[in-house]
Amino acid sequence: MKETTLALEAWESLFRAQVSVLRRLNAEFPTTQISFNEYDVLFNLSLQPARELRIRDLNRQVLLTQPSVSRLIDRLAVRGLVSKHSDPTDARGTVVQLTAEGHRLFRAVHVVHAKSIREHVGTAMSPDELRQLRVLSDKLRRECESDGESDGESDGDGDGDNNEREKDAQS
Repeated sequence: MKETTLALEAWESLFRAQVSVLRRLNAEFPTTQISFNEYDVLFNLSLQPARELRIRDLNRQVLLTQPSVSRLIDRLAVRGLVSKHSDPTDARGTVVQLTAEGHRLFRAVHVVHAKSIREHVGTAMSPDELRQLRVLSDKLRRECESDGESDGESDGDGDGDNNEREKDAQS
């Protein structure tokens, strides 16, 4: 099999699996208090030191356009789930921080959502297969990011540094 054909088949399989899993998780999302996209923002903030992140960096972690992320953050701020302030190291940037109320809501939703993820992803593969999937997915993501293939979209919020997901969302 040609390398191009193999790469295309692997991509199609990965893409279709992601779509199927996301559709199922979205259909079973355990609350109407926040949307699936709002949860994703709260999740990403929960992973960060002090539960805060520049909008520019948050934009790289979610699958929304920069204007959509900005509007979503504004809605979350009005509801008291996040707060926004100027970056003390660069006045051009805006930092978003998960509030205590936002973290409480995130945790409540996360517990139920994690069970759904375990049910649909964790039972489909063995622990060794899940570890292999994570290693391969991380390798693919790193390769794309190192090639400059990440979104690279500027939100007018600075120099484009990228934060990695390295902390457990449960902390």
